[in-house]
Amino acid sequence: MATKQQGRVIKWQDDKGFGFIETEAGESVFFHVSEFKAQRRPAIGEEVVFTVGYDNQRRLQAKEVQELSFVQQKMAQKNKQIRQRNHKRSAQVDFEAGQKKRLFLGVGFYGVLILLAVMNKLSWLVVAWYAALGIITYAMYAKDKAAAQSGDWRTSESTLHLLSALGGWVGAMVAQTYLRHKSQKAEFRLAYYLTVIINMAGLLFVLAGDGLEALKGLL
Repeated sequence: MATKQQGRVIKWQDDKGFGFIETEAGESVFFHVSEFKAQRRPAIGEEVVFTVGYDNQRRLQAKEVQELSFVQQKMAQKNKQIRQRNHKRSAQVDFEAGQKKRLFLGVGFYGVLILLAVMNKLSWLVVAWYAALGIITYAMYAKDKAAAQSGDWRTSESTLHLLSALGGWVGAMVAQTYLRHKSQKAEFRLAYYLTVIINMAGLLFVLAGDGLEALKGLL
């Protein structure tokens, strides 16, 4: 592949359709109008980019002569596309890493609940409650996303937050991550984190003892 060079048009004979380009090394190179790729005639003094080749008589001449400004614009567009593509790839990698972390957190939470139940520090009813609420909450998120896409009746945000606060926050987290639903709205995310805090406070109350006895009385 021929190397691109940069130069300046120092002479142009429009009636004959040829001229000369001065290279960065100070050499003068012939070029014909047929090698000028712009939809106009060359102008004396303009900066150009070209490759060096030979004509039929093996004489040195410039080929594929392009406006420097045009080439720079194309390069800028290409670099922008590359940056955007790299940004998307980086964002996708971060997103996938976040998926794994959230899934690990959810599985870990349920694992802790099961361990506490095995150690008789937590009722199996509580474990079942969290598992059921997690599934129900995930299903409600999926239903709401489908409704949003089809224009049907939506599930209120207060209902989703209530389910999360009652123990379905893991299902909500998984739904936000894997369904990509309700994961960008800052106000919703803040309210969701508050429901997690509320639920964790309730769980600690249950684990404290008095809360467990009260829960058994209710159940």
